[in-house]
Amino acid sequence: MHIKNILRDMEKDNIQAYLLTQFTNIQYISNYKPTSFAFCIIKENPIIYASQMDMEIAKRDSSIEVREYEKFETMVDELKKEGIKSLAIEPSLVYSTYEKFKDDFEISSKNYIEKQRMIKTPSEIENIEKATEIAQIAFKELDVASRDENEDVLAFDLVRLMIENGASGESFDTILVSGSDTSLPHATPRPKSLETPILVDWGAKFNGYCSDNTRTIVYTEKQHEIFDIVRQAHDKAIKAIKPGLKCCEIDKVSRDIITEYGYGDKFIHSTGHSLGLDIHETPGFSVRDKTLIEKGMVITVEPGIYLEGEFGIRIEDTIAIGNKGRIIGNLPL
Repeated sequence: MHIKNILRDMEKDNIQAYLLTQFTNIQYISNYKPTSFAFCIIKENPIIYASQMDMEIAKRDSSIEVREYEKFETMVDELKKEGIKSLAIEPSLVYSTYEKFKDDFEISSKNYIEKQRMIKTPSEIENIEKATEIAQIAFKELDVASRDENEDVLAFDLVRLMIENGASGESFDTILVSGSDTSLPHATPRPKSLETPILVDWGAKFNGYCSDNTRTIVYTEKQHEIFDIVRQAHDKAIKAIKPGLKCCEIDKVSRDIITEYGYGDKFIHSTGHSLGLDIHETPGFSVRDKTLIEKGMVITVEPGIYLEGEFGIRIEDTIAIGNKGRIIGNLPL
C-alpha cells in the first residue's frame, strides 16, 4: 500500500523513479533494514540493490526484489535501459551520491515517503504502544527516586531493564540527569550522585518502532511551582489536539500558557515531534509547522521550562491522534 501511494504521487509529478538510501525509509518500504548501504528504487517494479554483506538478511526480510550491488555504473545502466529519465531523491541524500546520478537523470528532491510516514497504520501504532509499555514498566522498576547510584549507572540500568522487558534497545541515548544539569534539554548522564530535581527522558524500541517519555521528579517549592506550569501547558496542549488544526496551533496553546506565567523565553524548543521508526519524524508541534493534523499521526507533547544554572522541568507523553489526542501509556505524572 505504501508503494502504491508513493507511485500515485510520483505519477502526478511525472516522476518515473524514486531513490531511497536512508535506512529507516528502506525498512518502511520493504521490511529490510540495511546494516551497510543500500539503494532502493521505487518504480513500477521496485528493487533494492544491497551490499554483498547484506544479501542474506535482505533476501530474508525484504518484501520487494533484491539484487546484489555491483557498482554505480551497472545500477545506472539498468535504470536507463528501462527508459527512466526522471529520478526523485530524498532531501537527505548526500551530495557525493547525488553526483553519481545527476548527469544521467533529471533529478528532483521529493518528500513522498515522509508524507507516507506521517500517518501510522494500526500495526505501527501497536508497535509504538508496545515500545511505550516496555519503557514505562522499566521506569517503574527502576524507581529512580529511591536509588543512590550515580546518574550514568542509573541510566545504564534503565536501558538494561527495557531490554529485559522486551525492547531491542533504547530509541535514543537515555537522559537521566539531576540538579542544574536538568536545565540542559539534552544533558548527558554523568558519574555523579543524584541531586534535585531528577529528569529522565527515555524510550524503548520494539519491532523497530520508538517510544518517548519524559518525567521530572521535583522536591522544592520552586520546582513544584514550575512543574505545575509545565503540567498545565502539557495537559491543555493535549486537550486541544484534533484533526484539522495546524500543528503550530498546538504549539501556541502550550507556549502561550508558559508565556503567561513569564517563562516564555525559557521554553527553548518545540512542543513536540512525530516518532515511528525514527525518534524524530515529521510533522511536529512547532511554531513554524503548518501541517494539518490528521488521524493516524503520532506526535509527542513535551513542554519545558529551563532556568539556566538552576534546574529545568520537562514533561513528555506520546499522543496517538484519532478524533482527538490519546496519550499512549498510563504512566502517572
